[in-house]
Formats: sequence, structure tokens, C-alpha cells
Amino acid sequence: MIQIVEAIASDSAAIEQLLDDRFGPARHARTAYRLREGVTPLGPLCVVAREGDRLVGSAQCWPLRVRAVDGACAKLVLLGPVAVAASHEGAGIGSALTQAALARADAGGFAPQLLIGDAGFYGRFGFAAGAGEAWHLPGPVDRARLLLRGDFEGLPRHGWLEADVPVSGRAAA
Repeated sequence: MIQIVEAIASDSAAIEQLLDDRFGPARHARTAYRLREGVTPLGPLCVVAREGDRLVGSAQCWPLRVRAVDGACAKLVLLGPVAVAASHEGAGIGSALTQAALARADAGGFAPQLLIGDAGFYGRFGFAAGAGEAWHLPGPVDRARLLLRGDFEGLPRHGWLEADVPVSGRAAA
């Protein structure tokens, strides 16, 4: 029986192994990974799928911000990576992980959410392309795969997408 539960610190090594198995070590060069550099995942939003003692899936969430031309910042949550062990593909675990992470984000008032992924899969969870098409990212991205979910009315039309980390020892805006 598969259980979806909050990730804990001791899951880190198993999550990294799962991500290496599914996406390979070159995953660290991708734009989505560059957005996560230097930040800690949003623990209460990160979930794992367990079958007994074995970790068979993971969905992580990360703090981001869009910095507008005038310097104002708006917060976002980056969903991903979402990964499922090859032995458990097609069992709906990826969908269950995504739903669980988004339910936690919604319950905690963490909105909007962003991901870089397939609109055909993530559209069913409310993600759509278009809102961030004029944002600059720390690497190449297929704009059709830059998906947003939630209330993004207040987000800047033009800006820089970056990790939400403290700047010069003070809290981020």
C-alpha cells in the first residue's frame, strides 16, 4: 500500500538517489535546478510516497520570487521535481504526490505556484502557460513549459525569476 506523507530530513539521500535514477546527474544543469540553488525546500509542502519502508516517489517545493524592474518582489512556490520510481510508473503516484503538495500549498496560503513541465499532465491541476512569458530565468526554458497555478494577478509582467533567499543578511522582500 502506498502512503503519501510529509518528507523528513532523513529522506534526503533516498530522494537524491531517486532523482539521479529518474533524471540522471545532468539534471543539476537544468534551469529549474538553478532556480533552487542556495535555498532550502519548503518542508511542509514536500511529500514522499512510501511503500512500507521504501521511498518510491517524491515531490518537492521551493521558495521563489519574481523581481520586477522597479525592484519589488512577488513570492512564488516552485513545484518540482516530481519523481516516481520506474518500478511504480503508471500507478498514479505522480498525480497523488502533485495533489498532496498543492493541497498543502493551498491550505497554507502559498500561492501562486510555478513549475517547468508538461502542460498536458499538469493542466489537470490548474497549471497553465502564458503568465510568465516575459520573465527572465537563469538559463534556457521552453516558455510553453513554464506553467503557473493560482492567483497571479499581482505578479509583475516583466521581471527576473530567482530563488527566494535572504539578501545581505536580511529577509527577502
